[in-house]
Amino acid sequence: MGISLFAERPQTYEVTIFQTPEYGQKIGYQEVYRMNLEAAGHIDAMHLIFGMFNVKDRVPKDYKARFIATGDILLIDERKRGQTFYKLFSGGWKKISRMQVR
Repeated sequence: MGISLFAERPQTYEVTIFQTPEYGQKIGYQEVYRMNLEAAGHIDAMHLIFGMFNVKDRVPKDYKARFIATGDILLIDERKRGQTFYKLFSGGWKKISRMQVR
């Protein structure tokens, strides 16, 4: 097993999940959960979040919203390095502008 010289070091991100009140709605996103997550970059964070919030036994006990689904939005906050928004499409997570969160 080799070590990649270019692998990102794990860091802690503040991740916020936004969902609409009903699945499939295009507007009305609301913050449904916020947590700190250790991950080796944004892609790793998105994979961890998707797995955590789509497997019943892994969902945090204080999470009261539905499973992560197409149309949901993640905010990954790196504090001094800024914030990045991602939306889940049928083909995976895609970076979006903040203005799409309404």
